[in-house]
Amino acid sequence: METVLEVKNIEKYYGNKSNLTKAIDNISFKVEKGEFVGIMGASGSGKSTLLNCISTIDRVTAGHIIINNQDITKIKGNSLNKFRREELGFIFQDFNLLDTLTAFENIALALTIQRVGAKEIERRVKEMAEKLGITEILNKYPYQVSGGQKQRIASARAIITNPKMVLADEPTGALDSKSARQLLESFEYLNRNLKATILMVTHDAFTASYADRIIFIKDRKSI
Repeated sequence: METVLEVKNIEKYYGNKSNLTKAIDNISFKVEKGEFVGIMGASGSGKSTLLNCISTIDRVTAGHIIINNQDITKIKGNSLNKFRREELGFIFQDFNLLDTLTAFENIALALTIQRVGAKEIERRVKEMAEKLGITEILNKYPYQVSGGQKQRIASARAIITNPKMVLADEPTGALDSKSARQLLESFEYLNRNLKATILMVTHDAFTASYADRIIFIKDRKSI
C-alpha cells in the first residue's frame, strides 16, 4: 500500500508561557492511498485543530506531517501555497462557493488557476458533474440550488484537480438528513470509483458510518 499521509508525534500549543493551551498531544497515524478515514471526537477534543494542521491552515508546534512524501512542516510561503493548491482538496461545512460564479465556474476555478486549457476544463467539469449528478445545475448560481447540491458542487471542485487527498470538515453539518445521505453517497463514489483518498472530521455517527476506518480523538490524543 502507498502511504498518502503520515502524522508523526505532532503537538500543537496555543498562547504563551504564562497561558499555554495544548490543543494536540502527541498524535500519530497513517492514511493509505484510497482510504476513506473518519476522525471523531467530542467538541474541544482537538479534531478540527488536527485537520487544520494537516490542511496547512495551521502549523504544528512539534512533530511532522508527511503528505505524498513531502514534510509539510518544512514547507513555507509560496511553496506551501502551491502544495495546498495542487495536492489537497477541501470540502467545508459552509460550502465556500463563490456566489458570483455559476456551478460550472466554481468547479472550474481550481483548474483555471492551474492554467489548464479551456477545452480540457470543459471536458473535465462536465465529466465530474455527470458522475455526481449535477449536470442540470451547472449554469445555476449557488443561491439557486439546494444545500445538498451546493455540497456536491463543492465536492466536484475538491476532486477536479485529482488531489492526493480530500479533507472534509463536518461536511454534513449544515445539511438535512436527505441531503447528507446524498452527499455521503457521493463521497462513497469518489472513494470507490475514483479512488479518492478522503480524511473527514465529523461528530455524527451516521456520517462516520460511511468511512472505512475511524480515528478517535479524546483529550487531544488519538485512541
